[in-house]
Amino acid sequence: MSSIQTTSPRLSRAKLLIATTGAVAAGGLIVFGAVVPAEYGIDPLGIGKVTGLARIWAPKDTLVDSKSGAIARAHAYETPYRTDVIEIPLSGFLGGYKNSDLEYKVRMTKDATLIFDWEVIGAENPREFHYDFHGHTLEKSAGEGMTVASYKQGFGLRQHGSLIAPFDGIQGWMFQNSSEKPVIVRLRISGFYELIPSGQPGNLSNVIANVPATSARPDLPAQHVLSRAAVPAAPTGKAP
Repeated sequence: MSSIQTTSPRLSRAKLLIATTGAVAAGGLIVFGAVVPAEYGIDPLGIGKVTGLARIWAPKDTLVDSKSGAIARAHAYETPYRTDVIEIPLSGFLGGYKNSDLEYKVRMTKDATLIFDWEVIGAENPREFHYDFHGHTLEKSAGEGMTVASYKQGFGLRQHGSLIAPFDGIQGWMFQNSSEKPVIVRLRISGFYELIPSGQPGNLSNVIANVPATSARPDLPAQHVLSRAAVPAAPTGKAP
């Protein structure tokens, strides 16, 4: 009885080389097109972006506790957001302190935010203009003491920044012009606050907001108001 012998076809050296090269290429494609983008976020071939595999990998997030610390990082307010421009005319010192000095504040609740920018128009020497940025509570009964906070005092013709109110009360500035010429303080504010009506603490000089300087202090004699021609127009459509 004869046996039948079969022999497997041998691959030629060329075909073996092609097969090996193809396997290596396929493996490299899998590694660099799928594994590396998914595991390490590196996508040298751009395949991970196309297939979405690159989104599988993400760096570890660092979680910040927004409630830690003395001040909360996010607030919601009952007072609506608003923005105002207040032009405050001040006389020169020869006009008397009632005309050259003035206090202007806004009403704020605890933790409310105020953003501000003010500049002095018509002044030349920063040493001739003094400001006192402060706030305080209001007396609820006669003889009751107030809580007072002083933020910054100094000389200068411009200041900008922000404030988070430390208590319910009024916050703002005392402005003093010691030069011989009248000036105008252009105060731009935005945030969560209320304007104080004329004649109330914080606005005893009866300043009117959002009107030209020539109309902002009805009680100030006209000769103590800087000429309108010398006052550049206030920018519109921008928060401070």
